[in-house]
Amino acid sequence: MQAPDCVITYVGQTGDDLLDIVQANAAIDTVLTVSAGKLRRYSGEGWRQLLDIKTQALNVRDVFRTLAGVWQSYRVLGTVRPSVVFTRGGFVSVPVALAARLRKIPYITHDADTVPSLANRLIARWAALHAVALPVEVYPYPKEKTIQVGIPAGAAYAPVSKQAQEQYKQDLGLDAGQQVVLVTGGGNGARMLNEAMVANTRYLLASYPGLVLLHFAGRSLEAETNAAYDTLELGGARDRVRVYGFATDFHRYSGAADVIIARGGMGSLTEFALQQKACLIVPSKQLGWNVKNSRVLAERGAIVELNEDQAEQPERLGRTIADLLEHPDTRAELGRKLAGLARPAAAHDLAAIILRCGAEG
Repeated sequence: MQAPDCVITYVGQTGDDLLDIVQANAAIDTVLTVSAGKLRRYSGEGWRQLLDIKTQALNVRDVFRTLAGVWQSYRVLGTVRPSVVFTRGGFVSVPVALAARLRKIPYITHDADTVPSLANRLIARWAALHAVALPVEVYPYPKEKTIQVGIPAGAAYAPVSKQAQEQYKQDLGLDAGQQVVLVTGGGNGARMLNEAMVANTRYLLASYPGLVLLHFAGRSLEAETNAAYDTLELGGARDRVRVYGFATDFHRYSGAADVIIARGGMGSLTEFALQQKACLIVPSKQLGWNVKNSRVLAERGAIVELNEDQAEQPERLGRTIADLLEHPDTRAELGRKLAGLARPAAAHDLAAIILRCGAEG
């Protein structure tokens, strides 16, 4: 702990479904919210998006939400009077950072992905510093204002030994020797990945009688995914499929896994890297940073990659998972290479940068 007396105020977006997780974090002293909007852009649709009246109407509405958020943020910052503002680049970053600029409060941006978020690109000009996950040359920011720190992760994410993995399995009520596949589409889930996994489950459970599937479908998609598994009429094998919406102790589930199927977000990939896990990544083709993250890691032999079209081919996803289950040496090598891209001291280093910027502010 570098500054025990430091007070942390979290400013989130009004209506965020995951704010309860932030509020449960003992390190955060206060949680506040402001209005924010987003710019809807869909990869691959190009100029056709301009003809989508509903999309453009929502974009116009959210411009006003963002303007309202700037005023709300200005008032919040006037009350809180922070020494420094740190932003991870979500939609709410724009009004908060613009208000910080008006208040002459320094702010630091952080990019977890290989492609900076639109929010961070909009506010980059006035940032005091850009902290980034990967080498500085990957990013379009001025080199003298950019520093590589990696991605902070909870202390629970650490290399998982064979003994620790067995303990995680037992903690989840599983036999230490059972093989475990974990599926996650992130906090909000991913319908495409959920559906592809359901389509391949009968094949996997039949091929591996002891296999257990831990499926994090997202809170809003949990019931839908459970129902989809029920329609498979798996009989007794249905007990080997567990569906969750979200878990605050997710590290136990990922720690128990032999193979992880996920999207291409660098936040989750960093956690898996710290645990030295073998990952099969299916990036969202609508999210350019997802695709680039996945490609960069695949080129380094740190993950196995399937694009969405490949994952939706009959049994393609299932057979790729099966290949990993059959080859423990391949899984171990993937885990080692992915771990080599992580920076375990990221949280410490980033905290030091934030404190220094606040002191100099």
